Amino acid sequence: MKSADLLAFEALRPRLFLIAYRMLGMRADAEDVVQDAWLRYSASVRDDVRSAEAWLVTITTRLSIDRLRSRKTERDAYTGWWLPEPVVEIVEDTPEAAAELASDVSVAMLWVLERLTPEERAAFLMRKVFDQDYGDVAAMLGKSEAACRQLVHRAQERIRQESPRFTVSKSMHRVVLEQFMQAAANADRAAMKTLLAADVEFRADGGGKVESLHKVLIGTGRVAGLYWAVDNAFRERVVYKMARVNGEPGLVRYIDGKVESVQSFCIHDGTISRIYVVRNPDKLQGIPLLQ
Repeated sequence: MKSADLLAFEALRPRLFLIAYRMLGMRADAEDVVQDAWLRYSASVRDDVRSAEAWLVTITTRLSIDRLRSRKTERDAYTGWWLPEPVVEIVEDTPEAAAELASDVSVAMLWVLERLTPEERAAFLMRKVFDQDYGDVAAMLGKSEAACRQLVHRAQERIRQESPRFTVSKSMHRVVLEQFMQAAANADRAAMKTLLAADVEFRADGGGKVESLHKVLIGTGRVAGLYWAVDNAFRERVVYKMARVNGEPGLVRYIDGKVESVQSFCIHDGTISRIYVVRNPDKLQGIPLLQ
């Protein structure tokens, strides 16, 4: 039978994972942090723990900050664009009742959060996403409330400057994406162009493991041309599948039945404004092969 401590931890594990994943953008790193939090909690003196939830949330946040700091050198040496490891669910249809993660964990938002310092990221998430009061945030970060307010303010300003400017319903997102998937599958460059914003931006993460663009590709013609080139290079070997990528409609592209990439999209005014493509095979583990 599980101990009371383990039962309490297991009940909190989903929330702790979401905190760590939002902080780190990598599932494996988030799982490691949560496991480390459990080991520290299980070894702690119970008389010093007033609230298991508060203690675990605090230690998970601090461990995530430490992990962000320690991997800065690795991130600086990363080849090309770094994009978060996607959380993917393959869907054969798109039921309206499907459970979806909040938009604050979308690939686009996690990419923007990467622009923040570890402390700004933690303060913003704990205050604005997890609704902690400033006293709790200050205790977690070991800073004054005034300093935490300043961290949140700076984070909000940075996010406001860099986050995609779009507001679209999930149903509209799916409609546009289904049309784009059909056009891409048919290598219909003209149809793709009608679904792409004039200043559409395309970013891809190959991590140095597979060939990928190292700069932003901008413009309707260039982005549509890239999809057309892939479809023609692998004629009749490319298959697209609808998926939920971090809770939002996205695509998985298969070549010869194997996962080639996971693709996330921002939609604005009925057209695709940004595309984030994860091709690094290390970030595509666990996605099923094409059936």
